[in-house]
Amino acid sequence: MRFRHPDGSTVHLAYCTNVHPAETLDGVLAQLRDHCEPVRRRLGRDRLGIGLWLARDAARSLTTDPASLRALRAELDRRGLEVVTLNGFPYEGFGADEVKYRVYQPDWTRPERLAHTTDLARLLAALLPEDVTEGSVSTLPLAWRTAFDAEGAATARTALTTLSARLDALEELTGRSIRIGLEPEPGCVVETVAVAVTALTALAAVPSPRPGRSPSPSPSPEPSPGPIPRIGVCLDTCHLATSFEDPRTALDSLAAAGIPVPKAQLSAALHAEHPHLPEVRAALTAFAEPRFLHQTRTRTAAGLRGTDDLPEALGTAARTAPGLPDATPWRAHFHVPLHAPPAPPLSSTLPVLRDALALLVGGPHPRTHHLEVETYTWQALPPESRPRTRARLADGIAAELTLARELLTDLGLKELP
Repeated sequence: MRFRHPDGSTVHLAYCTNVHPAETLDGVLAQLRDHCEPVRRRLGRDRLGIGLWLARDAARSLTTDPASLRALRAELDRRGLEVVTLNGFPYEGFGADEVKYRVYQPDWTRPERLAHTTDLARLLAALLPEDVTEGSVSTLPLAWRTAFDAEGAATARTALTTLSARLDALEELTGRSIRIGLEPEPGCVVETVAVAVTALTALAAVPSPRPGRSPSPSPSPEPSPGPIPRIGVCLDTCHLATSFEDPRTALDSLAAAGIPVPKAQLSAALHAEHPHLPEVRAALTAFAEPRFLHQTRTRTAAGLRGTDDLPEALGTAARTAPGLPDATPWRAHFHVPLHAPPAPPLSSTLPVLRDALALLVGGPHPRTHHLEVETYTWQALPPESRPRTRARLADGIAAELTLARELLTDLGLKELP
């Protein structure tokens, strides 16, 4: 879906296909037929944007077989779908019965992450619509926070600098500009936008390891040359809300540091205003499911406190200390449907999304041109809220996009045919 901003530029709205994951190219083609096109038809549009998730095997198939890539492009066109952004965060196995910490591997200290992201950028350059010259890829925010040291930071910096150079070469070759957005997520090395500003500035200052030498465990950075070109932040509004970050403060800090926002993911977190009440804890327990991590945070007088997962916050996980302090509201990293917040006594952080979106595209010029609804947890909802058929899932995704469309038009953007 495309929208004309009052400044004349085009803002793209898509939904992310990691909600129906597939590991192979055949699976991706089935997604387009069974899910994406039905969503487009429900919206009554001739064209629908999708934020494509390509697992390692699917991406490799497309990279090594030009005929397959041409076939995918033709299938997108035939089904009225277009791609301007890819979700490059999950590497593989996102449809597994238990994902949890696995989603953070390989991280940016591993060569596989650089190779995969390079593949994605090249594929996106080939998949962009004929009249679009800019694409975006969201990616892991460096690594999960454990076992990431100065050597890891230097390795990640080298990988991102190498990627930036490859993207420069790709634009020279194709005329297509691809940018990368690190996606801050609670529990990761870059878990907030505030940390992203510090981390991206620090990465730009860390010297790359020289061939044949191990990087110093305590490198002495040279003066920072500024953020690494083509590397910015993918702003996920669920993650932003879970960490209790203020949208204006977050976006102003990015602007002040000269860090771009290649894309934003429109999502809402789970909110519990009174987590000490038994009925609230019972409602939260229904969201403590085994597939994904649901990092949980609360603000205390001593600062932000958190756990890696909702069962730990509730104190119900095996071999864990007593749960999260419950005198103040909790927020959990659970992408709840935008148009259907959980029933009381719980709610969602949709107001944070509204505020962030107004700041992103409600001003005289958009701070990003790529918006992506990313509710991948439909099948992780409490059983009574899960869509039981493809048709019901398509209804839900269409309803989310309808809400996003209304928010954009309320901000003065005009939907294009």
